[in-house]
Amino acid sequence: MFSRVAALTLVALPLLAAATPLDVRGGGEPASSCSTGPVQCCNSVQKASAPAASTLIGLLGIVLQNTNVLVGLTCSPITVIGAGNSECSAQAVCCQDNSHGSLISVGCVPVTL
Repeated sequence: MFSRVAALTLVALPLLAAATPLDVRGGGEPASSCSTGPVQCCNSVQKASAPAASTLIGLLGIVLQNTNVLVGLTCSPITVIGAGNSECSAQAVCCQDNSHGSLISVGCVPVTL
C-alpha cells in the first residue's frame, strides 16, 4: 500500500505543479459550518474535471457523479480554528470526503477562517 501511495505521489507532483487552481481564498462559508470533518488547508482547489485533478482521481480509482465538484489537492487538517490565516497560507476548505490521505479531498467548499 505504501509503495502505491508513494508512486501516485511521484506521478501526481508534476501534474499538481501544472494545475491552474481556483482562487477561493478570502471567501466562502464560516469554518464553524464545516460538519464533515476538520477544515482542510489545500495547496490547490480546482474542479474535478481539471486535467491534474481528473488524472489523480483516475489513478486513485475515485468515482464521482459530478465532475464540477471542487477537489482539494495536497491538503492537511487545520487544527486551530479562529487563528486567522496564520494556520493556512493556501486555501481553507471544508470537504465531504477526506478519506484519500493528504493527496486529494473531494466535495470541497471554501471557508473563511
